[in-house]
Amino acid sequence: MSDKVRVRFAPSPTGSLHIGGARTALFNLLFARHNGGKFILRIEDTDTERSTEESARQIVRSLRWLGLDWDEGPEKGGEYGPYFQSQRLELYRKEVQRLLDEGKAYYCYCTPEELAERREAALKAGKAPRYEGCCRELAEEQKKKFEAEGRKPTVRIKVPQEGQTVVDDLIRGQVVFENSVLDDFIIFKSNGIPTYNFACVVDDNAMEITHIIRAEEHLSNTPKQIQVYRALGYDIPKFAHVPMILAPDRSKLSKRHGATSVEEFRDQGYLAEAIVNYLTLLGWSPEGNEEIFDLEKAIKEFSLERVNKTAAIYDVKKLTWINGHYLRELDLDHITKQLIPFLVKKDIITEKEIGQKYEYIKQVTAISRDRSRTLDELADAIAFFFKDVTEYEEKGIKKHFEKEHAAELLVKGAEALEKLEEFTHDSTEKAFRDLTDSMGLKAAELIHPTRLAITGRTVGPGLFEIIILLGKEETARRMRKAAEWIRKEKRL
Repeated sequence: MSDKVRVRFAPSPTGSLHIGGARTALFNLLFARHNGGKFILRIEDTDTERSTEESARQIVRSLRWLGLDWDEGPEKGGEYGPYFQSQRLELYRKEVQRLLDEGKAYYCYCTPEELAERREAALKAGKAPRYEGCCRELAEEQKKKFEAEGRKPTVRIKVPQEGQTVVDDLIRGQVVFENSVLDDFIIFKSNGIPTYNFACVVDDNAMEITHIIRAEEHLSNTPKQIQVYRALGYDIPKFAHVPMILAPDRSKLSKRHGATSVEEFRDQGYLAEAIVNYLTLLGWSPEGNEEIFDLEKAIKEFSLERVNKTAAIYDVKKLTWINGHYLRELDLDHITKQLIPFLVKKDIITEKEIGQKYEYIKQVTAISRDRSRTLDELADAIAFFFKDVTEYEEKGIKKHFEKEHAAELLVKGAEALEKLEEFTHDSTEKAFRDLTDSMGLKAAELIHPTRLAITGRTVGPGLFEIIILLGKEETARRMRKAAEWIRKEKRL
């Protein structure tokens, strides 16, 4: 086995990349980078009924979007390829034949119906259902008889019936499994496709994987895989099973708890940097109490010793809080580019306008991003910069538009702005304050209805920053339009 750390993330392409899978990939990447090793991506697509090419593409796309870059694997290649199990069948056939030749595995001719009957009988008798080794010592005549009946055999591995299989887990310590509960499990199906527990062992050995870091739900597979390692005479790698991710109510995470796939989070306006930061802290504890951890910092500090043994609780509120932080702090151009697809999707701008309005979008983003937690929220919050206001917030109407002189004030405010030769933050603010002073009013009595008139909302960025970006003509037009709306409402 290689002296250098080699780890792998080996998803089955039967659906999208979920938060749990993304965290497994991340922990493997952090461990590899921290130890100067290699991170390999392998697609385990031997489940021919459920695996799809689209799912494989989606997993690769999600990992790329998150910035979890692999050293070897799909799209990159490497000296241990191919990196799709469906392209490695010859290797599995060779190794299974070796086990058959050495008497460590055997053909099993039991039909699915016979196995189901025995399973039911065992359950009725209050026993744990397990394969009783019916075909373990079959005579040649019996094999020929079964083959003449057209039975297609599976291949089972011979597992010791006594003793224990011990997993030395880097996170959980020693986990002991009684061999009496392991049966002679299938390593090759009747259709000539290897099972998961066989193929991944052959691949991990062939790819010189030194550490297997994966989800806790795979722990029950590990004693079986150790039996395969021993039968094939391979070195056994080190195992580390990371804790489950549970929903806030401590149940298994599922669709009913909201978004669970990486692409769903992306489409809801979460940033890759925030998701990676959040996943880093999901089941791993840094030495201090810091909550903000970029990938570089995580690589520097990551160790398996600090991975928790207990389940991690999935908390969208915390992810959203972290996302808000990155939305405020990341490079403005980066955030603007991430935001644009949301503006297009919501018909706030068109594809054609992206180039000509880029600088304007960037300025709008700069003054608005502090108040939003996701890109989706931010797109909604800035729509008024690009589209006319068609409705006003109900609570704002009651508070600001129903005042006696609201319409008159808005018109006078518009006139004050139109008279300005120099249109700056300071000059617009001075014009408003001079006007309200001359009328014996507080500036707020003009500022609040103006905000509602030009944005449709009661909260947002600084009013005079908005006015400067909207421009003199558009601001004055919206103020007059709101005054007209107020007068019309009063006449009704």
